[in-house]
Amino acid sequence: MSFGLTTDEFDALQQIAHAPRGERPNACISRNAKRLSGLKYIAYAKDGRLGLTEKGEQTLFLKRCIDGLRAVTQDAQAPLDTEVAMFLQKKAHIVALPEQGGFQVTARGAESLADIDASQP
Repeated sequence: MSFGLTTDEFDALQQIAHAPRGERPNACISRNAKRLSGLKYIAYAKDGRLGLTEKGEQTLFLKRCIDGLRAVTQDAQAPLDTEVAMFLQKKAHIVALPEQGGFQVTARGAESLADIDASQP
């Protein structure tokens, strides 16, 4: 998954998404705010607070989906967020295993992961 973001920038997006109201930005957020704002992942509100844009929210969701798919590849019992599990099942990347519990990655899901890994530098 290459959105052109570093791990530090993803961490800053995550922190902005979960930051309580009125809290001052920490060093990670401050360090990455200019670039993330320029790339339209975050925006400043009229009161000066930082918030995720729709693009930022979608990026974090896709990262959660890819991380979830990788986790299921490693362990069929890996816990997935309900939202992520529903999306991956809808897109036929995983199937539920009712007898054992958990999920199994489909051929389509494995192919998608291979494409993602191949596209990374």
